[in-house]
Amino acid sequence: MDQLFHVYPLFDLTPVSATGCELATADGSQYLDLYGGHAVISVGHSHPHYINCLTRQLEQLVFYSNSVQSPLQKELAHRLTAYSGYTDYKVFLVNSGAEANENALKLASFSNGRSKVVAFSGSFHGRTAGALAVTDNPKLRAPINTQDQVLIHPWNQIEGLEQVLSNRDVSAVIIEGIQGISGIHVPSPDFMQQLRDLCDGYGTYLILDEIQSGYGRTGKFFAHQHTGIKADIITMAKGMGNGFPIGGVLISPDFEAVPGQLGTTFGGNHLGCTAGLAVLDILEREKLLDNAASIGTYLKSQLQDITEIKEVRGEGLMLGFTLSFKVKALREHLLHKEKIFVGSSSDPYTLRLLPPLCVNRSQVDLFIESLKKSLKHEELLINK
Repeated sequence: MDQLFHVYPLFDLTPVSATGCELATADGSQYLDLYGGHAVISVGHSHPHYINCLTRQLEQLVFYSNSVQSPLQKELAHRLTAYSGYTDYKVFLVNSGAEANENALKLASFSNGRSKVVAFSGSFHGRTAGALAVTDNPKLRAPINTQDQVLIHPWNQIEGLEQVLSNRDVSAVIIEGIQGISGIHVPSPDFMQQLRDLCDGYGTYLILDEIQSGYGRTGKFFAHQHTGIKADIITMAKGMGNGFPIGGVLISPDFEAVPGQLGTTFGGNHLGCTAGLAVLDILEREKLLDNAASIGTYLKSQLQDITEIKEVRGEGLMLGFTLSFKVKALREHLLHKEKIFVGSSSDPYTLRLLPPLCVNRSQVDLFIESLKKSLKHEELLINK
């Protein structure tokens, strides 16, 4: 008897194994994974180094609490800050993106004593209380999640923000490095630089949500690094553990660590840190940031050459493309007929591509060929 609390619409297929960018299902079918389980699979499914590291740690110690020394946490924090370029920042380890954002918002409020937050139209920051309050989707908010301390400002528009921040009661501005769920929207460098200046001028912290757009997905470690700014707090999760639940908060040296102010039971556990270190090993050894940049550029150019596609957005291997018709039927056709996973978005006209960072040119060519073939099916072009 099925006793799950069903809140997810499910495709009728069951993955049983995976390698690299390919999935195998219970019926023996093979699928090309260009979605990575919501951008979680960063270094590829079942990478041998990743599996070996987790296996060794599993045999030694799975878990102990944050009341003892953990060399793995210190090593991960050191490696992460060095590789990301934020060498003078500190790391607080958690379990998920929503938890990372909750702690980022709380830390900002603790530090400057303010309670208001600015977020942006189309934003998604998680499904816990504070994260939902700064998410621009009223359908997801229960009454308990509704807060009048949050202002949703128009995306990529600096006009009006100075007036809001000049009251000096806004604790933080939170923004995604690239918006994901809303359909892959990239903030302009000018906007981000002006936003940084405004936050500096009025004592407001700038939080960069890099949960989906970080960890090398765009060809740089964080998406906001394309704009030449630095953030006060950076949140991350999805690609950080390649499927093992781990998240983190990168914190500017301007913040003081106060014992007991932040806490977590499972955050920074031994297996999570091991997964995080293995991911960094593979990203560096296999030059996957370079691959994300080069293959992403190639994929983007191939998509732009398809006449049915109206617009292609994104950086590296975080891409979205918009068509003139609703894409639900096309996504299902690609999955069931072409055996290719792609992602939807809250925009019914946009599909998302978030493949593992090890995807190669031949896999891109296979997808482009399948997409072109699929777009010839007239029944897929009907607004359903």
